[in-house]
Formats: sequence, structure tokens, C-alpha cells
Amino acid sequence: MNLFDVYPINEITIVKAKGSYVWDDKGEQYLDLYGGHAVISIGHTHPHWVKRIEEQLEKIAFYSNSIRIPLQQELAKKLGQISGKEDYQLFLCNSGAEANENALKLASFYNGRKKIIAFSKSFHGRTSLAVAATDNKNYVAPVNENDNIIFLPFNDEEALEKCFEQNGKEVSSVIIEGIQGVGGINVAEISFLKKIRSLCDTYNAVYIADSVQCGYCRSGKFFSHDFAGVNADIYTMAKGMGNGFPVAGIIIAPHIKPKHFQLGTTFGGNHLACAAALAVLEVIEEEKLMGNATMTGKYLKDELQQIPELKNIRGRGLMIGFDVPEAIKDLKKNLLLNQKIFTGEAKPNVIRLLPSLALKKRDAEQFIESIKEEIHSLQTV
Repeated sequence: MNLFDVYPINEITIVKAKGSYVWDDKGEQYLDLYGGHAVISIGHTHPHWVKRIEEQLEKIAFYSNSIRIPLQQELAKKLGQISGKEDYQLFLCNSGAEANENALKLASFYNGRKKIIAFSKSFHGRTSLAVAATDNKNYVAPVNENDNIIFLPFNDEEALEKCFEQNGKEVSSVIIEGIQGVGGINVAEISFLKKIRSLCDTYNAVYIADSVQCGYCRSGKFFSHDFAGVNADIYTMAKGMGNGFPVAGIIIAPHIKPKHFQLGTTFGGNHLACAAALAVLEVIEEEKLMGNATMTGKYLKDELQQIPELKNIRGRGLMIGFDVPEAIKDLKKNLLLNQKIFTGEAKPNVIRLLPSLALKKRDAEQFIESIKEEIHSLQTV
């Protein structure tokens, strides 16, 4: 049997990882500024994370949600404290797509409506409703096409107001990434997020903050949406929540009341997942990684802005993107092959940096020197 071919693959086999570094089967060391797509939040194989999972594995790895799992309440308490959303409610699941799927569904249960407002270049996942709200026709199968999705231009307040004026009584929810990831590191403007909050209040729609990639302190705040100073009704989380262990969730404002059997999950919130997620929050708090994301991210942005060949440096914290002109289009590839540095990309010409929130200054300095070297090399070919 062969694997189903779904991604272009780098011919590299990673067999070991520690902190911001990974090693291949030939012993070659790589600096990881991609974090497995923003998943590695506290560093690869962090010792506290490993210990938490190992200790839990010796006790019980899994039982269904038909019984009391105290670790879930422990996780909810810690998440509320660190995120500042202590009065919210937590529902645990397994992936970002599942989190967004449940958020959209719960919003529709809440107000009995069907219309969803999403935005250009959005990515919300690959399951049925999440992918319908994703602005990429390559991901949307005919069976996923949904007349209830209204796509609007990102950061266009006038278009948003007009849409609510025309469809307000039908709009169930607005879903938006605080910083678009797959779309190319596009930052939602503070005034735009405030406008979403205001219009959702006026029309009793649900504001869903997709924080799957831009949440969990990556921006320098717990949720990147927090820069706007307003609360969403539902926040979705995954990626960095488990530091590589599959765990996701949504937190739900207190005015949205639960009802038995509307939501459900088999594996969500299992014992091992909760142990991994608790370890992540404990390390974020103990090592002050939110502050590190702010400081190291600022250093990277400031230094990148001094490189004239790179265009439109953008992002917040350790979620950074920049445009690569055609003349140096092989930059990402050469960083990997020549400098042994993993970075991310967004088509057609964006490099994305999504490192561990524990990225050290010396590693950021190494990256800046490496990128200058590769740009010089590409220009002299």
C-alpha cells in the first residue's frame, strides 16, 4: 500500500528534536523557524511536557467523556487564568478544523440562523463547514459548497456594514483570523475587529475569533484578537495548544448556554491530551513566553526591515511574514538546503516565520545572518 499523495515533500527525515532545533537521519542539524506549522509553542520535546505526558501515560491514557475527567477542569481553570477569559466555558476537541466546525455549529444553535460571514484569503480548516468558509477553491469539493457563506474583503469596514444592513437578521456568525496564516500573514486591523464586535452586538450575531494559528501567545498576547480590546463570543484553538500532541478546543462566552448532545467528541479532552495542554500552559507561564514572543518577534521584524530586498514585513510577535521578489524567489528553498533552516511559505511569494515561542535571540540572529548571506548569493549568481 502507498501513502495518498497530498503534499509536496521535502526529502528530509527528521528523527530527533530539541528546543528550536531538529536533526535528520544523517545527523544534520536544522534551525526550525516553522514549528511544524505553528504547532511547536514551547519548543520540541520540552522536558516538562515530556514528563507530564509520561507520568499520565503510566496512570491512564484514555477513557471516554462518559465519566468525570478532573484534568479537563484543571485545564479549563489554567486556560482561563492565563488567557484572561475566566468566565468562559471550554469544549475540548482534536484539531483546528474541528474547533471551527463546532464554533460555527454552536453559533447557529444559539441564534437559529444560517448565514456565515468569512473573508478573502481565509483558511478555517478542511472539514465540511470549516472548508466552506475557507477562501480557496482548491480545498472546497462540490459537496462542501455552501450558499450560506458570504465572503467579504478582509479589513473592509464599509463592505461589512453594508452586508449586515442587507443580511443582518440572517447572519449567524462572523469568523475571522486575528492574523491570517495560510492567507499570507495578513493582520486584522484593530478598528475592523471592533467593528465586527459592534455589528455582532447590534444584530445578535456571534463573533468567532479563529485563533488556531494566531492564538496561544504567538502574537505577544494570548489571542491576537486581544489587540482590539474587545472580546469575541467564541475563540477556537489548536496548533500550539498541545505542542505537537493533537488537542484543540473552543472557549465560549457565558451568554451562550450549553445543551446536552449539541456538541460531542470521542477523543477530545482525553487524559493524555489534557496533560500535554496543561504542560504547555505551565511552561508558557513559568518561562514568560508571551513576553519572549513580543521581544524576539520585534527583533526579527526590525532586522528584516533593514534588508532592502525583502518587502512588506508584517505580523505580530512570532508570527511574521514578508514578500520575496521574483529575483530571489528561491530564498526559502536555499535557506533550507544551504543554511539548514526551516521556514514556512504562503503562495505565491510569502515566507512565514512560525517558530517556537521560546526562540532564543542568538537563533534569531543566526537566521538574520543566514538570510542576508542567501540573498547575496542569489543576487550574484
